[in-house]
Amino acid sequence: MWVGASSLLLAACSDHPMAPRPVPLPVCAAGRGFQVALAVDSFVSVDPIRDSGCIIFPANASAIDSVEYLLVPQSAAGTFGVSSSFQLLGDTIHPPAAALVASLSPPALSVAQQFHAFLRRGERLHWYGFAPQEAPPPAALPALTLTGPPPTGDVRAFSVCSKIDCSTFKTVNATAKVVRGHMALYVDNLAPANGLNQADLDTLTDLFNSRIYPLDTAAFGNVSDIDNNTVVIVLMTNVVNQLTPKNVCGGGYIAGFFLGADLDPRFARDNRVNHGEIFYSIVADSAGVLSCIHSRTAAKQDVPITFTHEFQHMISFAEHVLFRPGQSEEGWLTEGLSKYAEELIGRSYLPGDSVTFVRYVKEDRYDAYQYLSAPGNSPLLIELDQGTLAEIGASWLFVRYLVDQFGDSLPLKLNQTSKTGADNVTTQTGVGFDTLLARWALANWVSDLAVPGFTAAPTLKYSSWNFRATYAALNSSDPFRFPKPYPLVPTVSAGNLTDVTGVLYAGSGAYHRALQGPLASGFQLQFGDGGANYLPASIVPRLTIIRIR
Repeated sequence: MWVGASSLLLAACSDHPMAPRPVPLPVCAAGRGFQVALAVDSFVSVDPIRDSGCIIFPANASAIDSVEYLLVPQSAAGTFGVSSSFQLLGDTIHPPAAALVASLSPPALSVAQQFHAFLRRGERLHWYGFAPQEAPPPAALPALTLTGPPPTGDVRAFSVCSKIDCSTFKTVNATAKVVRGHMALYVDNLAPANGLNQADLDTLTDLFNSRIYPLDTAAFGNVSDIDNNTVVIVLMTNVVNQLTPKNVCGGGYIAGFFLGADLDPRFARDNRVNHGEIFYSIVADSAGVLSCIHSRTAAKQDVPITFTHEFQHMISFAEHVLFRPGQSEEGWLTEGLSKYAEELIGRSYLPGDSVTFVRYVKEDRYDAYQYLSAPGNSPLLIELDQGTLAEIGASWLFVRYLVDQFGDSLPLKLNQTSKTGADNVTTQTGVGFDTLLARWALANWVSDLAVPGFTAAPTLKYSSWNFRATYAALNSSDPFRFPKPYPLVPTVSAGNLTDVTGVLYAGSGAYHRALQGPLASGFQLQFGDGGANYLPASIVPRLTIIRIR
């Protein structure tokens, strides 16, 4: 901490300041800024730096019809961690009517979210709360030979992370209850009585082999096999249950995880990790002896969903770090792919089993609702997956939009590459990242918007979801969790009275509807930072505009 502070102090005192001094915007006037000329259904994304932060809208020539624009001030940055205050201000000839988009403090993370963020951070930084054990390298590492899967009944000791910062590990003795196909399923020898029975374990194994493994590997890539046993191990252990303190069970719990250190070559000589492809899972605990109550039914339903999610992280780590040595995927993109994996498995049950489909996508829909409720408050781009529900929702929505636009083969392309983040997305789609973000931002409002005379362009649509209908139904059936028929509610004013302020975070933006009555005069907008200066180029500012009416 002291070294970092010193470095900042030295930088501040040097002749080369860390950031350029803000440059005031010139007065917005006709002839200086960008001239908007949009037909209904048309859209444009304006770079305010190129146009002096000034955008000019024409008068409404109709004596009958009103004009409506959706305005999305946003950051189209492909780099996480950048942000800036902003103000979108209409013609000040008239007194402003504030339509404030507040920047709220993010909610506190649950223990499950904290642990998930810790695990993804470890993958990216190759640091899991503990440094690799050092040992003199042998003259030559012995060649690994194919050993095959363990026999059913095999008893093995595992080292399991027992705190959410992996500062301690516990040794767990477990028995292989099912070894079949691509899975070896071990259960903690100290698991509570009356947990999952042999038929339950057989069902979980068959589900993995027949559905999860083939769908996930086809969609996302190959799983590694560094321990040469030809299987992925699932370890159901008390230790995972105990990661969640009993007093916080109502706020979410840790259902399972994948630990990147088990595969990370930098930990190849570390005896605290298990050096193989392992998913760690809760055990059924209907009496809540260990921590939260997990009935047999709940465990059978929840474990496959969590495994589906973590299996994508396992595949992504192998594809990016082991098969083509490089950096693990950025948090926002690998999380979006893992949430998409949940949906992918859920959709495999349609059309016959909508109940199971809903079980797989219910958290995706809820997380997306949190993001759409206040899109200006959460970045899309996060380096290490800080794990707020809104950020997770943004990740899923963006990946879902990309797959709808570029096809089911895109997730595989995004994993089987050494590229990461925005560079990865741009390379695999062939479209500029700022363009994709502008289109996605509009799609969140217009994809299934029902306004007479308006038809959203194909590039502005989710083809797999009608979110307005989905959230209207959820609002009707569960108004406590889904209090609005549609969570995204832009602020609204006459165009010349626009006054929207807040903070622009990487990848996200605010939403405002600007209206013009019949024969209304033209209006102008000035788009700058909170001090009426040019927005910093680092956030790649854009004002995306679509004419609705």
